[in-house]
Amino acid sequence: MQQQLQRSPQYPGIIQEFITGLESYIEDTDRFRNCLLPCVPQLSDGDASSASSFQESVLRALLGIETLQTLIINTLLEKLPEFMFDSAADGGLGVPRLVINQLKWLDRVVDTKELASKLMELVSVAPVEVQRDIITSLPEILEDSQHNDTARELHALLQENTQLTVPILDALSSLNLSSSLLTEVRGAVMATLAAVQLEDLPVVVNFILHSVSASDAYEVVCNLRNKLELEQCVLPLVLQASQSRVKSKATAAASASSSSSTAAGSSQDSVGLILDCIKSAVQFQKSISEAWIKAIESVDEAEDHRVIDLLVLLILHSTNANQSRRAVERMLKAKIRTGLIQETLLQKSFRDFAQVMRGQFPSILALAQSLLRSPDPCMVPFGAQMYRHSFAAFDCYCHQEVVGSLVTHVCSGVGGEVDTALELLCGLVTEKPSEMALYAVFAKGILDYMDNLSPQQIRTLFQFLSRLAFGQHQQGSHIQDDMHIVIRKQLSSTVPKYKRIGIIGAVMVVGSMGALGPKLKESQNQSLSQEMLRQVTGLLELVKWSSESSPEAAALYYDELANLILTSTLDPQVQEMIGKTVLNDFERDFVVDLGPDIKSSYLLPPRVMYNLDEEDTQGGIAINLLPLLVADIQNKGEHQNETKKAQKQISPLCLSPFFRLLRLCEEKQYQGDLEEIDGLLGCPLILTDMDVVEKVESLSKAEKEFLCTLLFHTINWFREVVNAFCSQKGTEMKMKVMTRLQNITYLQTLLERALAGTPGFVPPVCNFDGEHTDGIVLGAAAHVNKTKKDGTGRKRKASRKNSSERSSQTEDTNETEETQQPEKEKEKENRPSVSLAAYRPFFRELDMEVLSVLQCGLFSRSLLDSELHTNVREEVLLGPAELIFLLEDMHRKLEFSLAASPTKRVPFLRARTDRSVGFSHLQQRTSKDIANCCVQLMPALCTHLENCHNHFQAVLSENHGVVDGPATDVQEYQLMSSCYQLLLQVLNTMFSWSGFSQPGQRSLLKKALGVLAGRIKEGGAELDLEQLAKHSFEYLLNFRSTLPSLSTALCLSQLLSTVSERGGNSAAYREQTASLARGFLSQNWVTASGERERGNTFNKALHTLLSVYLEHVDDVLKAVEEIAGKGVPEILNASKDECSASWPTLSRQTFLVFYKVLMAELEKAIRKIPAGKISDNTETQTKKLLLWNLAVRDFHILVNLVKVFDSRPVLNACLKYGRLFLESFLKLGMPLLDYSFKRQKEDVQSLLKTFQLSTRQLHHMCGHSKIQQDTSLTNHVPAVKKSLELFIYRVKAMLTLNNCQEAFWMGNLKNRNLKGEEILSQRSQGSDAENAEEEEKTSSPQEESEDETLDSDTDGVKKTGRGGEVDEDEVSNDSE
Repeated sequence: MQQQLQRSPQYPGIIQEFITGLESYIEDTDRFRNCLLPCVPQLSDGDASSASSFQESVLRALLGIETLQTLIINTLLEKLPEFMFDSAADGGLGVPRLVINQLKWLDRVVDTKELASKLMELVSVAPVEVQRDIITSLPEILEDSQHNDTARELHALLQENTQLTVPILDALSSLNLSSSLLTEVRGAVMATLAAVQLEDLPVVVNFILHSVSASDAYEVVCNLRNKLELEQCVLPLVLQASQSRVKSKATAAASASSSSSTAAGSSQDSVGLILDCIKSAVQFQKSISEAWIKAIESVDEAEDHRVIDLLVLLILHSTNANQSRRAVERMLKAKIRTGLIQETLLQKSFRDFAQVMRGQFPSILALAQSLLRSPDPCMVPFGAQMYRHSFAAFDCYCHQEVVGSLVTHVCSGVGGEVDTALELLCGLVTEKPSEMALYAVFAKGILDYMDNLSPQQIRTLFQFLSRLAFGQHQQGSHIQDDMHIVIRKQLSSTVPKYKRIGIIGAVMVVGSMGALGPKLKESQNQSLSQEMLRQVTGLLELVKWSSESSPEAAALYYDELANLILTSTLDPQVQEMIGKTVLNDFERDFVVDLGPDIKSSYLLPPRVMYNLDEEDTQGGIAINLLPLLVADIQNKGEHQNETKKAQKQISPLCLSPFFRLLRLCEEKQYQGDLEEIDGLLGCPLILTDMDVVEKVESLSKAEKEFLCTLLFHTINWFREVVNAFCSQKGTEMKMKVMTRLQNITYLQTLLERALAGTPGFVPPVCNFDGEHTDGIVLGAAAHVNKTKKDGTGRKRKASRKNSSERSSQTEDTNETEETQQPEKEKEKENRPSVSLAAYRPFFRELDMEVLSVLQCGLFSRSLLDSELHTNVREEVLLGPAELIFLLEDMHRKLEFSLAASPTKRVPFLRARTDRSVGFSHLQQRTSKDIANCCVQLMPALCTHLENCHNHFQAVLSENHGVVDGPATDVQEYQLMSSCYQLLLQVLNTMFSWSGFSQPGQRSLLKKALGVLAGRIKEGGAELDLEQLAKHSFEYLLNFRSTLPSLSTALCLSQLLSTVSERGGNSAAYREQTASLARGFLSQNWVTASGERERGNTFNKALHTLLSVYLEHVDDVLKAVEEIAGKGVPEILNASKDECSASWPTLSRQTFLVFYKVLMAELEKAIRKIPAGKISDNTETQTKKLLLWNLAVRDFHILVNLVKVFDSRPVLNACLKYGRLFLESFLKLGMPLLDYSFKRQKEDVQSLLKTFQLSTRQLHHMCGHSKIQQDTSLTNHVPAVKKSLELFIYRVKAMLTLNNCQEAFWMGNLKNRNLKGEEILSQRSQGSDAENAEEEEKTSSPQEESEDETLDSDTDGVKKTGRGGEVDEDEVSNDSE
């Protein structure tokens, strides 16, 4: 056609005629539509099937003719407005869209600029639907040359009309734009983000993220994160739904509710699409992935974190890149640890975006597993919440995965993980019983793994399973039979371990079956069916019957039943059934009436002891302990001889557990009033005369063991009595409780003496819920044997190994003090005695409530005469011994519950269970609960602390400023010292609780600090945390003047450090901490008997305190030089007991402690000096060089001290830290010398000369080690030699780098001993060694000849370089 037109004689006029004809033809609407639709030409033979299935329309074909194209386009665009408002026909294809389709993908556009201009004009007047069609088609119509101009127009349109956001962004995404224009457009889009409709947001986010370059990714992502407030997308809809329910009537409310929920669902769909866009971007663009991680990481306020952060972290975790996954886990843990991502954010995410979160479930599950397994206690609660919310918010598939994962955690055998998983399962059963019932079979599988669980975990497991199986609605009733089978099987076992599991399980099942129903059932007046009551009774009878044959099993049954009554609310019928027989049985089994005399056919003569009731003993009651014990021993003997089944025997093992059960039943029945049984508080026991302990050596073995067993039972009875009556309010009751505490402390001193005379004694068990006793018995027995054999001094050392770490400081302090008593007490001290630390598992556990006794005042016996004593007793005051007893128990409890102990993650369960012996009741309370109790007791602890302070202040003033004056009572001094130290340890352990760093416990921390701050400043309620910490620090600082020992001083330093950390700005207290430590190190520490403090405990405390000083002092290098250069020379010629004048804690005896710490801290300090860089300016290089000069000088002084103090431990420390210093110098110091040699040659040369003297001395020490053939020293030699050789070659490399290699030469260094004498036996080996070689570097050849270098090389130590010359000469002279 084009050719025909061009050949026509009327050309070009014929073109216009053609267009006119076309216009008239398409005037008819139907013709026009036909011309726009594809046409299928008919073939000549009439077979249409062979024709193409699609052909172009007539107008499209005409547009391919270049001479007609522009005119036809004009015609079409002029024609288009006529159809703008017509409804779409032909399946939605209206005329406007058909016209626009003609213009797409043309082979060539003749006048593209004109076309673009006309299309944009059309956009300005067309309705929205047509506008969208035109805009989205622009990339397919226009050529690249027009893309930038069109984009600018679209950019302008975007700002005018937000309705066109989606089509404009679609078009812009397909246009080929310049980077500057793209940035400009993206900025404009970002600015309008807040106004964009929610359903359009995914397109906007997609455009922004896919138009990012690597260089601006971080900035764009930060901006997007700040503007993308997903909370506002969803919350208004939820609020709208709730409002519509309130305002509308019933039917209207229903429809509004359904429409609102639909809207909420669609909003979640939009959020889901947004996240899909983000996921697509991070998967395919690494720069965006890194930018998101960096953007989230940069948020440093908890309030600034949003739901989008958590969702993006989950998306990043779900991508396949391991690196991204690890980065997400690491960052999430860091954010949780610092409290920036909190559980409230997690809760909001699950509550408002459940549908979106469901899509990320695999990542949520993986992260929850990782967090729950973390050894960091801050992580575990967050992981637990992820599990809990996943179960609550998601579908049944997720439920199954959550339960399966928790069961896996339980079966892992890792302590903390098992505890948390079991607590979670218990919580889920309580919150969602019907859902959990579906997975009861999963949970039942844990029963196969009970061998690895501790008693407390078995309790929780059976509590969870029994609630599931026997709960109020019994949804999990299909596992009831399995539960019964397992329990009966365990109860019938002859293996004690399995019988214990059976008893614990049965009692927990009783608790669930006999639980008090909901209040709704009260109206029916029968909350428990007769059938259920019969089952409960039957199960209790079964347990009782199966435990009769074993006193240990019976005692465990009583303890478990007591725990159940304490922790559960049982149905009144069950409660009454348990309680009705307990009182009568106790009276029958353990209580006797006092007659005029007692038969004395026992191993030891019986005597009624410890009666607190004023009335005459005749007609009273007593605890029948000694006769029961005798009968029990006889019964055991008969049982060994006869195999017949004996009738039930009453064992004294059951006395304390049975009384605990009785007391709790009475408390429950009478709402805490124990009037029915208060006679047991003051009633006496049938024991024997305790004077027999004084002559324990003269007793037979059977009598000794009998006496020890009797004492254990008596102490445990009194401990249980104190547990029972400590909360009673009456003054008389309080007085009796205080007396019982005095009885306990006195009996413990008797027991220590009795045990020392009874080697190999195995105490009676008193904690019945674990297997821990076997290992402890062996340890204790061995310990006593060693005591007997080695005497007092070595015995105490052995006992400390067996005792818990937490009490060692107090005991060691006592040891140090006792060994320094005057001669007149030597004979008393030589009496054998045993520390009870190893025997703690054989004492009944004290309840937390007993610590309330600490709220009583303190009296010191020495300040009271006998007349005053009675009057003061009426005020119920604690004595120092009783205070120590309570504080030791409190400290152990806090160490167990609050101390962050990685030991909870040991692979061998045995070690973990050993740690928990004697804490069964404590384990059932949360650490938050324990911390709360402690904060309640803090005013009392502060009062006791102030009393101790006042006591020692009074002692000092009476003795004119010295502690060892004639007015000092040595025994009381020791007791008050122990009180002082324990009080500081208790406070430190409490403030060290990791829970305080969690945001939820901030108020409790403020309350605790407020107690300390309130002692010196009123109105602490309105102060912030930092101010409270400041005032607390000031308050505690006041105690520094009266501390009785270095160990106590260390405790105060540690407490101050902990309090300063809790304030959040510990750096502000560095100077005060250093000054305090310096003060303690500069103090003469003497005992009450006037001797200087010494011993292992003193050395440990000194080591830690010196480390604290050097860690907090401003200039470590200067401090090291001060001690090593000034303090040490003062003791070089001193006697063994003399100390340094400037550092009174430094003497020849403590030199090793100082030396180790100085070397360690010097090495630590140089690692903090930044490595030299080629980019450093002269000033920076000079500063670093000065630091290295100081460090090398300090090192030189310390290494040369070995010539005087040449004991093996000092040599060992020197070789160990000398190598580390050398390695750090090679790594950090040599690069600096490389770059500063040319500019500061003299300084570098001086430094290397000084260092060479030290390395030569190290070489001599290596030779000495070989001569001595001491393996502890020779083990260090190869590594030291290697480092010395590396140093030589590194110096050569430095000189080569600076074109001074001719200044370097290397010779053989003679092997010498510490005194500088040549070692002949090693002459032939000629170690090429040492740094002798280095001096080489010392100078360039112009400055010093090689001969001179050689001379300095072979000279003795006296020819030193610069630093430390004087010190070295002094040392050399001394050694000579």
